[in-house]
Amino acid sequence: MADVELEDSSLPQSSDEEAVINGKDDDGDTIMPGAGKPAEDSDSDSDSDSDDEAQINLQVQTLESQLFSNPADYDAHVQYIRALRKQGDVEKLRHARETMSDLFPLTPDMWREWVRDETAMSSGAEALPAIEKLYERGVSDYLSVDLWCDYLDFLCKHDPVVREGSADGSSKLRNVFERAVVAAGLHVVEGSKIYETYRSFAQAHLSTMGEADTESKDKSLQNIRTLFYRQLSVPLANLESTLTAYKTWEAEQGISLDLDPNSLDGLPSPVAAAYQKALDALNARTHFEEKIARQDDSERLQHFMTYLKFEQSLGDPARVQILFERAITEYPINHDLWLDYTHYLDKTIKTSSIVRGVYSRATRNCPWVGELWVWYLRHLERVRASEEEISMVFEKSLQCTFGSYDVYLDIFLTRVDGLRRKISLAAAAGERLEFSMIKDVFQRASDYLSPHLEITDILRMSSYWARLEVNLGKNMVAARGVWENVLKTSGSVLGAWEGYIAMEIAAGHINEARSLYKRCYSKRFSGTGSEDICHSWLQFEREYGSLEDFDVAIQKVSPRLAELQSLKLQQENKSAPPIDQRENTSRKNAGEKRKLHSDATEDKSRTKRHKDMTQKLQITDPKPKSDATDSVEKAKVEVDSLKAENSSKGDTHSRPAKKPKYYDDQCTAFISNISLKATSDDIRAFFDDVGGVVDIRILTDKFTKTSRGLAYVDFIDDEHLAVALCKNKQTLLGKRISIAKSNPRESKKKGTASNTSEHGTTSNRAVDAEQSDSKHIASGSQENAGFQAKSAGQKGRDERGEFRGRNTFAVPRSVRPLRKSGLKPGASKDDGDEEPKSNDEFRKMLLKK
Repeated sequence: MADVELEDSSLPQSSDEEAVINGKDDDGDTIMPGAGKPAEDSDSDSDSDSDDEAQINLQVQTLESQLFSNPADYDAHVQYIRALRKQGDVEKLRHARETMSDLFPLTPDMWREWVRDETAMSSGAEALPAIEKLYERGVSDYLSVDLWCDYLDFLCKHDPVVREGSADGSSKLRNVFERAVVAAGLHVVEGSKIYETYRSFAQAHLSTMGEADTESKDKSLQNIRTLFYRQLSVPLANLESTLTAYKTWEAEQGISLDLDPNSLDGLPSPVAAAYQKALDALNARTHFEEKIARQDDSERLQHFMTYLKFEQSLGDPARVQILFERAITEYPINHDLWLDYTHYLDKTIKTSSIVRGVYSRATRNCPWVGELWVWYLRHLERVRASEEEISMVFEKSLQCTFGSYDVYLDIFLTRVDGLRRKISLAAAAGERLEFSMIKDVFQRASDYLSPHLEITDILRMSSYWARLEVNLGKNMVAARGVWENVLKTSGSVLGAWEGYIAMEIAAGHINEARSLYKRCYSKRFSGTGSEDICHSWLQFEREYGSLEDFDVAIQKVSPRLAELQSLKLQQENKSAPPIDQRENTSRKNAGEKRKLHSDATEDKSRTKRHKDMTQKLQITDPKPKSDATDSVEKAKVEVDSLKAENSSKGDTHSRPAKKPKYYDDQCTAFISNISLKATSDDIRAFFDDVGGVVDIRILTDKFTKTSRGLAYVDFIDDEHLAVALCKNKQTLLGKRISIAKSNPRESKKKGTASNTSEHGTTSNRAVDAEQSDSKHIASGSQENAGFQAKSAGQKGRDERGEFRGRNTFAVPRSVRPLRKSGLKPGASKDDGDEEPKSNDEFRKMLLKK
């Protein structure tokens, strides 16, 4: 709010009244229409006045247009009122002041100016009530000692009832004086003005009494003495001068007292004690008053705040209130001051009219602060204000401009809170209030705010609305309508469905909640919302559904979860680093990665070995020998068949080889002793209470494709893995399973080729060896395939011979199985395992044939 320099704030003097009568203000501007001008004006003065008048008229038209486009322009209102005062249009001036007063509180100087103008333009007793009303409005906007003194002086001079000295007139004036003392009497700097004016009135009234009216005269003397006592007990400026004035007055009444201001001799002991206490309090506040008296101090507001903390620490609400009023008069649009003031009054002042008036002024000074409107509505509810008053304040708040739509939502919900409590209290008292009032507020909030609010705020408002429809309105259909409207615009938000479902469950409508799950489980929500709603449905059926309902839920949810898992893996693969980078990482962390080789890579490696062997055979013995030629031809045929097999599978020369898949065992559990009938769904259901399952890999036999009773379960983080490890030795499908954290680095250090270790971990090398062995068997002869289907290192027998030992897999595929007669000389059939043959031995054996 702009600072406006107006007339002097002193009490009206005879010179001021003369200026008003002559139609001039302090600056010489005309303030009354038809005011007489000097008769001896020159022609040049007339031309100058005409130019000024034209300029003022143009300014008035410009300001009128400006206010029409922006009625909330405070500075334009001030300039418009000034221009109209110069122009002398009384009706327009009154209307302009009333309009501004409706929108903004006026400064004390603006009120004093308005009252002076109306006093000068009005005459007779009929104008007295209107001017008194202006004074009452002025003293209620801000604290102003000068305005109170003007008001009292006006009553003494212009109110016929008061001037007559009648009992009614004295009572009326005394009531105004007491109100002034309460409002401004504690003002440390200017409060003494009120007491001095009050004493002056009492002494003037005493002088009108006759000598015969002894009883009334004694009563007036006692009233004056009491006023002195009251003033001496309050820490006000010039307190010592007041004591001197009191002693002088007592001397006039025939009571001699020591005129020394430092002497308290002769004073009644209660008065002396009160004076000394007031003097000490004044001295304690002097340095605060000196700081806030510096008008050019940039930290003046902070000095006010420090002063307020000091007063609050002393615990005198009246003094705290008067200091708040002084600070607000200086800084009327500082919303922190208003918030502190209203909050303090709510806690300490029990008089509802005082607090209500402060809230009204606060919202007029800072209408853009939503918190003030919210506290105002709650205060009105607290003091049991009428529904009409609360509704009026609520409607006013919606006409203000706030910084965000969240503030409007807070005001709407505060209004709903009050109506809800009022309806509940009315129902308890046997009365009845219409729920339609709440519904109307919600509907207005939804229509106005929904396009602008965040989804969280919309859900907060809608869930509140729906609950009230069920609990107070007893209308489940209307509550469902609220949620259905939310789903139309926010159906992709998980919270909307969860809120709707929660309402149905709370109301005991299980079938309706189930139908909502069926509507939303296949929707795509952000983050992990899609998985969460699926698991939520399963949990719902566990708690409320039958076995058939649970089976239906699993039937529908399982494919959806698999689809979501597949999408997640695809996204992870897309975001995975390049293969060169992964290979470098694998070299650095060899113990932390488990690599699964593709069939194409293994087949290509075997083909290369056979090709090298064939070339060596040709170089070693270039002479044509039938047996060697046959063997070479057989090797070539074998190589050609392997090439054809690779081509049918998709050779790396014909198309790019499939990228190997890597697994990170940092958050993986290794599970053993699993039932051979267990599926991935069984394992996932086993860890359903743990959650966080990312992937499940059951190890199967390469030929029979049956489960080997081992599995890896990847979790999303270490927290979920730690919880999963606590389920060790629990039963799954009738078998006690073992669960341990997968640690390939540890197994690699041990050099084990087994799938399980003492701690339940698995070796990456063992997995690679198992897969590599299976691929050798698949690409070998049919006879060897049948033999290798049995576990390595055990006895195997075919129709042509017997092999023993752990390295029988190294027998070349181009060599037929040895017969018993093929044993080395001197070796018996019970001599144990044969030594593995080298390449040269195989070549010599073939050449001999």
